[in-house]
Amino acid sequence: MKLTLNNLVLKVWQKESQLVRLCEKKLHAPCRYFRILKKLLDARDKSDIRWVYSVECSDREEARPVRVWKQITGKAPRVVIAGAGPAGLFCAVRLIRHGIRPLVVERGKPVEERVKDVEDFFRTGVLNPDSNVQFGEGGAGTFSDGKLNTQTNHPLNREVLETFVEFGAPPETEYLNKPHIGSDNLRRVVANMRAYILDHGGEIRYGRALTDISVKDGKLHSVFLGEEEIQADELVLAVGHSARDTFEKLYERGIPMEQKEFAVGVRIEHLQSAIGRAQYGSGYAALPPADYKLVSHASERAAFTFCMCPGGVVIPSASEEGGVVTNGMSDYARDKRNANSALVVQVKKEDFAGDHPLAGIAFQRKLERAAFAAAGGDYKAPVQLVGDFLSDKESYYFGEVQPSYARGTAFVPMKAIFPKVISDALAAAIPDMDRRLAGFAAYDAVLTGVESRTSSPLRILRDENLQSAFAEGIYPCGEGCGYAGGITSAAADGLRVAQAIADKYL
Repeated sequence: MKLTLNNLVLKVWQKESQLVRLCEKKLHAPCRYFRILKKLLDARDKSDIRWVYSVECSDREEARPVRVWKQITGKAPRVVIAGAGPAGLFCAVRLIRHGIRPLVVERGKPVEERVKDVEDFFRTGVLNPDSNVQFGEGGAGTFSDGKLNTQTNHPLNREVLETFVEFGAPPETEYLNKPHIGSDNLRRVVANMRAYILDHGGEIRYGRALTDISVKDGKLHSVFLGEEEIQADELVLAVGHSARDTFEKLYERGIPMEQKEFAVGVRIEHLQSAIGRAQYGSGYAALPPADYKLVSHASERAAFTFCMCPGGVVIPSASEEGGVVTNGMSDYARDKRNANSALVVQVKKEDFAGDHPLAGIAFQRKLERAAFAAAGGDYKAPVQLVGDFLSDKESYYFGEVQPSYARGTAFVPMKAIFPKVISDALAAAIPDMDRRLAGFAAYDAVLTGVESRTSSPLRILRDENLQSAFAEGIYPCGEGCGYAGGITSAAADGLRVAQAIADKYL
């Protein structure tokens, strides 16, 4: 018989093979099928940290369910997917499984070439506006921690995790409570997805941004890649949250969109060992690198941590000349000296200059340029010690925490960059968060600005069929269009859009 067993507990030093023995006790027979469904670390009691599992087992051989994809039988539509981030790639894979061969257009480069451009920017400060941390195959998430945990509870999330494993992510990606692939592994996964798309008749064109669209009789007619016009039946807008020129063109064409609230702030860095000690106690070295997630309502604006990268680095993430943007990145091992996280504050629509749908972009750009100028140019980042920020003093030297930002830093008071409501919220949040995570407000922790690309500052409206009201055949999709907030939710939205397109032709 097949059983699902929950709340199985192992000490951190016990091997997972012990789980099979527990299953056999429940089955009263040898375990011939075993699968981990969920695994989480319970560190609430630092004297008794434990792994907690849910598993599936049977005394018979069992095959995992195999998804069967219904194939279209008529003429396949011409589908263009603009963007090769998680939303675009997952959309392409799902379409292929239904017998539709899409054309994926990506303004950046293949991931291998993109990595070289990013490394060159880190080293020289010469920015390629179309090949950087924001743009290129794999999307912005390629230079992150590859975190796959999400606040959404969409049924497609399981398929997203299984698909990542299918294309080369570590097997535990399917069942860890907080799965992460790591930026190093994610690049290989992206390359494998590309190979699948190409091997199954899809097409990918790099260095080709969507520059315009043509609509006739209320339906999509064609798309433009520079001077090239391509007829298309369906267009998936998976352009990512930094495609500002694309948003401007779509607004010019009359596609309905609206402002969306987002968040801005800084990256905060601590020693990873300090986070481990605070979360796990003295035995932290034997456990996975510790993370955290904190929220504060200590001021009129909520503040929260976001995209926490254990054992990672703060990276230069600009996509426009003359602006400083930060992000966090960890490889799979998470073995760097520092931990970092975004520490951000809600930005409300009243903060924007007017009700223009693109006003949030202007707000972001103003912060990014202020950070660039304040740090002296050359994509150096402004930094300040937490203790000095809270005491309203200038910083002059670092303590134990040395900043990891590759382009170099300059001491700048954060209050000189942010609106007062943002800096006041940060100042209230840090000591409040310290009450829940000891050491969060350590004097020598480092604030690096600015974290401005947490999510899209706008939403391109779509109807119940996931299409824009502007014209049939245009599908706003993923994080850039305001329908996701991370790798998993963006990928899931790509699957939803692909299914909506396939359903029209099945």
